[in-house]
Amino acid sequence: MLKLQAKFDLHSDVVSDILRKEALVCRVEEYSSAVDTRILNIERDGSILYSWKGATETTRIGKYDSNTKQNKLLYSFDKQVCVSSCSLNKEETLLAVSLAQNTRGEERLKPISKCLTLLIEISPINNTKVLKAVDCRVKVQFLHQETDRRSVMESHLLLLTEDGYVDLYHVLLTKQEGYRVVMMNPERLSKTVERIVEDLIWVQWDEHTQRLYYLTHKDKFLLRCLQFYTNHNYDTVFELPLELPANPFCTVKFANLGFDHYHMERREQEHIRMEVFTNRIGSMCVCYSQPLKDKQELIYTVVLVHKDCKTSFRVSLGSDQSQQKATQLHPLFIPIGYYILVYLQDYFLHCINTRQQEMPCHSLFLSGQDVDMGLHCQSANITVLHAEEESGSRLLDLASGKIHTAELSPAYLLQILRSDTPRCPSSKADPKRLAALHCLLVYMGNDPNLEQKVIEWLCDNVNAFESFDQIQEFILASLYRISYKKSLSLDKVLPYSSVFDKKEVPVCLLKVPGVLCITELHMESTLKGKGFWTELQWNTERAKYLDAVPNPRYRPSHIQTDWDKLRSKRSPSSNMNHFEENTKKVLSMVDNWCLDKKLVPLFQEEDHQQRELIGLTVDKLREHLNRHLPRLGKKRIDLLVVSYVAKLMELIRHMLESVWLKYKLGARVLCLTQQGSPAEWSVFHFMFRILEATRGLCLPLPPGYHTLLTVFAVRCLPHHTFLQYIDHGFLQLTETFVSRLMTDLDNSDANEILKFSIFKRLPEPMEQRIYHMWDHPASSASISRDYVRTLLEKDNKNKGLTPSSRDKTGFRPEFLPLTYLAKILSDVEEQALNPFEEQENVDARFVEETALKQTLILLGFETK
Repeated sequence: MLKLQAKFDLHSDVVSDILRKEALVCRVEEYSSAVDTRILNIERDGSILYSWKGATETTRIGKYDSNTKQNKLLYSFDKQVCVSSCSLNKEETLLAVSLAQNTRGEERLKPISKCLTLLIEISPINNTKVLKAVDCRVKVQFLHQETDRRSVMESHLLLLTEDGYVDLYHVLLTKQEGYRVVMMNPERLSKTVERIVEDLIWVQWDEHTQRLYYLTHKDKFLLRCLQFYTNHNYDTVFELPLELPANPFCTVKFANLGFDHYHMERREQEHIRMEVFTNRIGSMCVCYSQPLKDKQELIYTVVLVHKDCKTSFRVSLGSDQSQQKATQLHPLFIPIGYYILVYLQDYFLHCINTRQQEMPCHSLFLSGQDVDMGLHCQSANITVLHAEEESGSRLLDLASGKIHTAELSPAYLLQILRSDTPRCPSSKADPKRLAALHCLLVYMGNDPNLEQKVIEWLCDNVNAFESFDQIQEFILASLYRISYKKSLSLDKVLPYSSVFDKKEVPVCLLKVPGVLCITELHMESTLKGKGFWTELQWNTERAKYLDAVPNPRYRPSHIQTDWDKLRSKRSPSSNMNHFEENTKKVLSMVDNWCLDKKLVPLFQEEDHQQRELIGLTVDKLREHLNRHLPRLGKKRIDLLVVSYVAKLMELIRHMLESVWLKYKLGARVLCLTQQGSPAEWSVFHFMFRILEATRGLCLPLPPGYHTLLTVFAVRCLPHHTFLQYIDHGFLQLTETFVSRLMTDLDNSDANEILKFSIFKRLPEPMEQRIYHMWDHPASSASISRDYVRTLLEKDNKNKGLTPSSRDKTGFRPEFLPLTYLAKILSDVEEQALNPFEEQENVDARFVEETALKQTLILLGFETK
């Protein structure tokens, strides 16, 4: 499920370097045995702090620079000590260290371990200041803010204790002798210390955003956040009440505050595991898990602050787990993009979609043998390292000292799509396929090679699945991808899945087997601050608004009524010009994208119906977004909407181009005189499914699509079946197609019957235009009749003659004696403008010849 890439290896990047450097100073024997090297902390810039012990009674602290791949010795203790916490300031002039008493062997008899917290000058190594000597664990962490105040030398240190309080030390520095950086008035440190938090029971540090999350419990559990700014000030910017069980933590729980190897060796069983993750687009997720007492079920909760909701999941684990497993029933929470992976080794993996959380089918749940994370270690040894600006996460295996970057594996998701398990009903496999498809298209869809593989999968699985239409999902998910990064509020406004359009959603898409989901709205969070916090606050308020209004999500099928009204109108309406302007913007954008893509003959003709639908779609989507998201601004919304519909046109073109190349089609497929091949039948089937999918969503198609589809249909289908497709509205007769049919096909009996059958199905204006293109006696007779009728009616009108009702009833110009009729027409032609001169070379002579030929055919003296 995960694609891992090695970024750091404690043995090869640190231990090997230590041995090499010691060999240079002839101290190899000192480190002939295994070097006891341990990772202590990872700072904001990626530097890794570590300690190591050799054969002598010394302990050293070093730093690995992840950018230069170099190691640096920071400090040496002349005896072996147990470093439980360590932090280095940004300027690398101060080192804060918390030393714990080792409780191995005989020392276990001591009642409470002592903890000594030191602040050491290391540029160069000079004085050491004792900050605290207490009987509880202490964590140290320097603030790493960016500042332009180069003239002021200062550092700021957080000191977090197991007694439940946090102190902030402001350390002023000065230079001596031009290079020595020392503390100014170190004796006054204890007097200037600032206590910023009290009575906490859980705390998490985010080094990348310089935020401190902590949990307190008085009347209720309250999660707060302190934001530290570049000027070293701080403010409480977030509060969220949580519902947790009584006494959730045996002792104060520290998260992301370094690695205390000595405490971990004797750590108590956790009742609650909790973590907070944020994304710079303005999302926040609070995740916590709680194993039940009988150990047969696990409850984990994901609070989506940006969606103003929380969802609790109750998963059955079965009753066959051992007592050893039962003590480790806490899942890993791994944030990757907008997904939260909840992983419990040997049990399940839940890939939760935090942007489209409304339906379980858009999140991937795997259990049992289907779970393959790709990890080669125990999950209990893994620490998740997350940065707000990174799409993936880093996983640290403390046992081996290795760090890997983790991303979702597209190969694994494609495998889920392609899985064909005959023993498994389609309804059980469909939710997994649907979730995997959306993850591939939305989260990973910027990779064209990956998109091509999904299209190939669609070609191989043309028929709709039992629970959803995969082509509709492909279209809507791909369109959602181009805009979802612009604003979180678009999640509930833009179309995302055709499942929302179903009158009755299949049960398999609403439930996850073995998992009970409970969603609650309105989390009563309190937010203030700037930057990220402003965006999060707006997202939360907009989520509350969208939860309250009816039908906030735009559904393409809702414009069906407007589209039917537009098609029923004979005369142009006032909106037609407006729609045409919308269409021109869309097609202009498509032209700019497709300058070198002319493989499939689309966008090469005027398709008035599709142009109207394109303009209507742009108009309705723009109207919907302006109503619900006015903050985006009209110009931004207009660009988004035009890009959205243009992407739809380009997406369908790309799908056709892919199948065109897959089946190696050439220009011959446009020839109407040849029978379609099996490859062309496959393309026709695929195109017909696209038509079915878009029609079900009332989405427009590129101009020329109906012509191309009808060409494939007349080549691949028997003529009677082809006509039935037209009668049932599956195929649309375009003027371009009918024109080519009349000119390309000969007048054999079968083709003549087909042409006459098509003429009967054409609207009258098109029939009159097309008739003139067919070289056939019937069309010549029709042209002659139209010519005579028009010419004589115009002549009578000019003379002011009004025939009597008797004359009008019996008047049939085609029944007059041929020579007399020809003479009348010639006389009128000399006086009147020929009404057909702009269309055809028609005159009295043409009419006479046509009439004679028609008579000979009727008498059997001449063939057609």
